[in-house]
Amino acid sequence: MVQIRLLDQNCRFSDEYYPVLTDLSRPGFRSRTFSCLWFWNPLTSLCLPQERAWLKNIFLFIGRYLSPCCSDPAPSSAEGSLTGVEQLSIRLVLEIQQRSSVNHSLPVSYRLLSVSELVSQQNLACVSNLSWTTNQHRSWAKEAELSLSGHQALQRVNLLLIGCLTKGRGVDWSLTDSSGSVRCEVLSPSPLWMNLPVFLPDWNYIPHDASGQDVDRGHLELIGCPVFLGPEAEHGLAAAADGAELEAVPVSEAGVFLQNRVRGQRVSVHGQVCSVCPLLDVSGTPFFCFSLTDSESSLPVLVQKPSRLWWRTCVHVGRSVCVTSLRVCVLRGWRGNNILCVTELSQLHSDYTNTHTQTHTPDTHPEMDTPFLMSHGCEEEEPDFNQSGVRMKRSRIISYQGTVTEVVSKGAGLYVLDRKLGLCAAYQPASRRSLRVGDGVELHHVHFLFRPCPDFPPSILCTCLRSSVTVTSFSRVGVSDSAPRCPGDGVLSRLLLQKHMGVSEYLWACHLSSQLSISLVPAVMKQQCVCLLSWKMMKTLRGRRAPTRRDIYCEMLDQPHTCPLSQYSVDPAVHQNLSVLDLVRSLQSLCWSSLSLRSLLPPAGRSLSRSEIRSGLSWSFRTLVSDPQKGDSLRPRPLLLVGVLELPPHSSEFSPTLQLRDATGSVGCVVTETNREEGGGETACYNTAWIGCLVCVLQFSMVTERFLQSEFPSVDHLDQENFITFRDSRVYLQFSLDHLIILSPSVTMVTYLKQKGEEPADDVTDEHEDHPKEEQRWKRKRREGNDDSSDSSSSDVMTAVSVGGASQSCVSMVIRVEQKGGLVWKNTEGAELQLCFSLRAAVIGPVVSWRRDPKNKPLTEEEVEPGREHKVQLQFSGVCSRWFPVLQSGRLYRVLMVQVPFELSSHEASGNNRAELLSDSILQVGSDWRFHTLPRPLLLPSCLQATPPVLSVSQVMDNRSELVCFQGQITERISVDDGNTEPGNTGVRLTLCDPTGRSVRAYLDLSHAPYPPGLLPGSSVLLSDFQRKVSRSGGVYFTNLPVSSMTVMSLGAESLAPPPHPPMMHLGQWGVKGQKENVMGLVRGHVVCFLFLQLQWSCSTCSSVYTQVCSSNCGSSSAVFRSRAKLVIDDGTGEAHVWVSGVVVQTLLGLADFQWEGLQRWLKVKGHLRVLPGRRSLVCDSEEPLLHFLLSMCSSEAVRRPVCLTCRRHAPSRAPDLRRFSRSDRDFITRLTPPLQLTCVHLHS
Repeated sequence: MVQIRLLDQNCRFSDEYYPVLTDLSRPGFRSRTFSCLWFWNPLTSLCLPQERAWLKNIFLFIGRYLSPCCSDPAPSSAEGSLTGVEQLSIRLVLEIQQRSSVNHSLPVSYRLLSVSELVSQQNLACVSNLSWTTNQHRSWAKEAELSLSGHQALQRVNLLLIGCLTKGRGVDWSLTDSSGSVRCEVLSPSPLWMNLPVFLPDWNYIPHDASGQDVDRGHLELIGCPVFLGPEAEHGLAAAADGAELEAVPVSEAGVFLQNRVRGQRVSVHGQVCSVCPLLDVSGTPFFCFSLTDSESSLPVLVQKPSRLWWRTCVHVGRSVCVTSLRVCVLRGWRGNNILCVTELSQLHSDYTNTHTQTHTPDTHPEMDTPFLMSHGCEEEEPDFNQSGVRMKRSRIISYQGTVTEVVSKGAGLYVLDRKLGLCAAYQPASRRSLRVGDGVELHHVHFLFRPCPDFPPSILCTCLRSSVTVTSFSRVGVSDSAPRCPGDGVLSRLLLQKHMGVSEYLWACHLSSQLSISLVPAVMKQQCVCLLSWKMMKTLRGRRAPTRRDIYCEMLDQPHTCPLSQYSVDPAVHQNLSVLDLVRSLQSLCWSSLSLRSLLPPAGRSLSRSEIRSGLSWSFRTLVSDPQKGDSLRPRPLLLVGVLELPPHSSEFSPTLQLRDATGSVGCVVTETNREEGGGETACYNTAWIGCLVCVLQFSMVTERFLQSEFPSVDHLDQENFITFRDSRVYLQFSLDHLIILSPSVTMVTYLKQKGEEPADDVTDEHEDHPKEEQRWKRKRREGNDDSSDSSSSDVMTAVSVGGASQSCVSMVIRVEQKGGLVWKNTEGAELQLCFSLRAAVIGPVVSWRRDPKNKPLTEEEVEPGREHKVQLQFSGVCSRWFPVLQSGRLYRVLMVQVPFELSSHEASGNNRAELLSDSILQVGSDWRFHTLPRPLLLPSCLQATPPVLSVSQVMDNRSELVCFQGQITERISVDDGNTEPGNTGVRLTLCDPTGRSVRAYLDLSHAPYPPGLLPGSSVLLSDFQRKVSRSGGVYFTNLPVSSMTVMSLGAESLAPPPHPPMMHLGQWGVKGQKENVMGLVRGHVVCFLFLQLQWSCSTCSSVYTQVCSSNCGSSSAVFRSRAKLVIDDGTGEAHVWVSGVVVQTLLGLADFQWEGLQRWLKVKGHLRVLPGRRSLVCDSEEPLLHFLLSMCSSEAVRRPVCLTCRRHAPSRAPDLRRFSRSDRDFITRLTPPLQLTCVHLHS
């Protein structure tokens, strides 16, 4: 006996011995077995040592791993003396030698591997192909990588696998040996392959994914057919198991058995498979259905037996099969209809051909012959409209064959085929093997949808419970490590099956989830909550259509077919989510690329000088709205933003505003809200409960302010960027809190909503019952302290702080803000510049100590002492200045602090007299202080005391106080450049008006304050502590002081309405007392005559007369044309001298454009012309034709017509003078008032 030492699993020799060859001299053995195993090469008498060792390992491997799984085959006549191990070894070596790419030697580089070794040791996706040469593999890998760019081909390994094909879990197949089993994916298996020993010459192995969702830790993919090692392979696999012919009836005849059900009757049916449904599990019972058809009819077959579920991979659409021993049963879920069911005795025979009848079976699905059915005729069908007005369309049933080119989301069942066609498999239960990039697939009975969601490819294929997805070829590339665009945890697909939403809504939720996973994770929330959050937003924004409940049996078996995918909604204007970073970058890129400098200048821009062009271009803004139907927008679809509303960070450039933050960045926000306590008007944001809330902003405005410093000589040089010396921009948002959806409320917001009687929005994790424990712990941590937001209880209040009491862990006082100072930069002790502001407030009660943080609980009796108030001044500096956007005058706030301020303690320790004397305390706000907005108590009159009154523009013009507080709407904003390059150091002139049309100007010096956003035309602003001044002409204007503050009270409309007209003024009364404050006015009268007309070409730099060159020799080579005139206007109450310029002169003279341009060309050489009607005209060189033309125009009847002008009043140039008049023989001396001097601002048509 020859004994050989065995190899263990690590290919090392062990101490066991196994009898390999019992007798080398046995007749017949030396010529067959020994020559095959030891002397394979017929040209030599002995094998090479490595080949001998290789053959030895094969023999030992089969004896250890394959033979225990197979029963010994019956000995054949030729090899009756060989054992089962010997026969398997010979068969395997013959098959290896036949398929090997090496012709003259054994493939010793390949080694057999057990299933347990494969699963435990192979951690990378790989491919093995015995017939490949090195060049063939390189060509294969190159072709795979070129066809799928961005992916790497599978790594090649020289490994061989043998085992038995057995039934796995459910519909799966497995490759099994004595060490274990691994799930095996087979393209087109035959039922006769079951439990046969096989050799796999070419296969792919895909290990478990990194997320650990694959419980089997990996699976095999059989590239080709397996090689059978048993003797059954010699007899043909297509024969029946018992060798007898099958007596089966066609489908058309089997229908009789369904109509006449007989107990115990069995029937065998043959036909062509026309549909295969996915495996379902209802109440713990797995099953699937498939339908057979012939030329006349079709019938369904139900497979419910666990031992027959693996048939699911053997029945493919278009395949002829025969199923035996079927019984007729009643399917109660399908309205009690009869159906054929598989029994324990049933057998499946694939590729069946009926030899008795030659019945031609036409294809009942002719579309299967056409792999690409991409006709767009479906979108041209007449859409239906349901009651809510949503556009509905019907889908088409097609078949398709293609290649997976992108995995959008494995968990959500979203893929891309052939780079142009979407695939949604979410309406089917997820299979254990997900599709990979590069898989060839064949789809039958799928729904073709056109543009169900604008975020996906226009053409979408959706699978229902009657659709079948068959893999026709396995991918040749590895699994990509890139994160999917949608979280692949399957939450959305599970919610879809539970909530029965439409496919359009589901696709939108998947795309939103992929975007939120980037913009919110991990800075705002955890990955597990993103899908739930997107589902919640989908129900809020798109849940208008009532979900339809699915009937799974009717969906699989009914004819004609109906399912939730038969109709789908089409809405091209669905919301589009943007991250904060993408929004800011888009606005910044459009800031200058879409800007036309000429559009920023007035229509008469050609007559502007260098300084006027500089002033006109120094500041501009552009406002885009989120909804394109309401104005200019950034995208063609409505936008939405998701983020956390927070106080501004200390280093933010938008310190005066709140911030909207997500994981990508933050953006400043000018926020307003509805003042429900004062009639529902719009006011600045004051509720601190919004801080920390995760919100969705539905309606907002995107503002881009541009700051430009330039030296353009004229408008003809605007396209030359070398004249631009500095430019900058600021981007921020404007919205009202009424246009927000609270996705995850803060603790204080929950308390606030309960006080209003509204149901607070739950956290997104509350809507899913199966979320992991990790999410529950995160939710509890996030809502820590939620119990503190319950209703107020006197047990929470310990006591009012006693005289000289010790510091408590949580103390509070309630203040009423009376006036808020401006936010300015100040030097602090031992530090650099810091932002600071102050509040004047009244403490309406004592300092109260709390056992727990009261946050924004309702006001308690212990916190209020009627008739006893302390005036304090709170100083905010550094990081504390973040509270500036939410602290507003007239509001109540609970101030939480760690310990009692010293000043307040002294007040409590002293008597009332001392408290009154030292009432104006100054408190430095600490970084740990918190402010919570409280509602105004109706039963406490002391809390309702009015703050300093807010005046309107009309009232403030008549007011004589030096410091005033007034509110108005911005109608004009002009940047006053002081020569500095930084836009924050420029001054601003605002023109404000009220509904009466009266207007006033306010001048802002921003050299020591951060730049205030939101000061745009159309917005209403509150100016506090502004200094009132009177100009030389008697007009009133206002300037800011270091204590002045500006607050945006209401936002301008998306489509900015024109400002109200100034008040109508009578010329005879405009200059009298009481009317001098009206600087602007509307005048209606008629033109009496022209007093003065001047036409001149001026140097754009020095404004000197320009002929061929500048008359002052400044060196400038550009000139502008200017026109100026003075005319007399009479309205019946008096006369006024009105100065007009620019295009207004052309309009009043009644000249056409070509006449005006010809006039300019005529004067370009002469320089200037001055016409004094009724007097001697001054001309550079006498031009009689031109002079007579202008004189005739100034005195023509066409000029003397009614006009309507918006004018600005000048300051009186001189005092009234005495004039002598003679009548007959008498002289009269009277005092004449100088005529009213006005400048025309606008000529109304």
